[in-house]
Amino acid sequence: MEIASLKQVVSAEEWELRVQLAAAYRLVALYGWSDLVFTHISARLPGPEHHFLINPYGLMFDEITASSLVKVDQDCNKLIDSPFPVNPAGFVIHSCIHQVREDAGCVLHTHSRAGVAVSAQKCGVLPISQQSTFVLASLAYHDYEGVALRDDEKPRLQADLGDKTHLMLRNHGLLVVGRSIPEAFLSMYTFENTCRIQIDAQAGGELVQVNPKIMQGMAQVMKTVTAGQGANIAWPALLRRLDRIDPSYKT
Repeated sequence: MEIASLKQVVSAEEWELRVQLAAAYRLVALYGWSDLVFTHISARLPGPEHHFLINPYGLMFDEITASSLVKVDQDCNKLIDSPFPVNPAGFVIHSCIHQVREDAGCVLHTHSRAGVAVSAQKCGVLPISQQSTFVLASLAYHDYEGVALRDDEKPRLQADLGDKTHLMLRNHGLLVVGRSIPEAFLSMYTFENTCRIQIDAQAGGELVQVNPKIMQGMAQVMKTVTAGQGANIAWPALLRRLDRIDPSYKT
């Protein structure tokens, strides 16, 4: 599908955010977390206007490009003409989080098989892996209320998330909040692997849980293991991988 380039239409800052967000969509597809054309990753544009970029509803995640992303306001009105609609259910979830979390530069939501499986377990995330210790350090839960179409669910979702990074949507899937797109992607990578490991481990023998004392001070641990760079320790390598496979996300 031929989509006109917006590189000369938008600011350099917005274009860079578009490229990063398109890369995140491609990576979600590459790692097998996508659900056909469903679920979303949203990114807030700099400035006081509360403008966002979100996926064009109807494109597979491995088709998304920087120019095909849809720019909308807080009320889901398109700010640049696009032939694609925006999924109303997805925007309810994302807009309400961006509304109350000034630090939410990016919100990433998935319906992965492992994520939904753990979200359906009464125990939630278990402290049984190194990965889980990072998730449990900042994890919240939100009970399922049906497909997220109603505005009246927003206050409950906002309250349940609070100031946490990881949100398990019961019977639904996973959601993370990041100050940047790379940060949100790394958080989801850890969240997803936590769930995959848990499902695999539960298929075996008796589980060994991590000593609760080990889970203290995980923010400092993460800073140490990423050499103080946070998500930026991995993001450039992920972009190089995409470039080797298909660099069209940058168009």
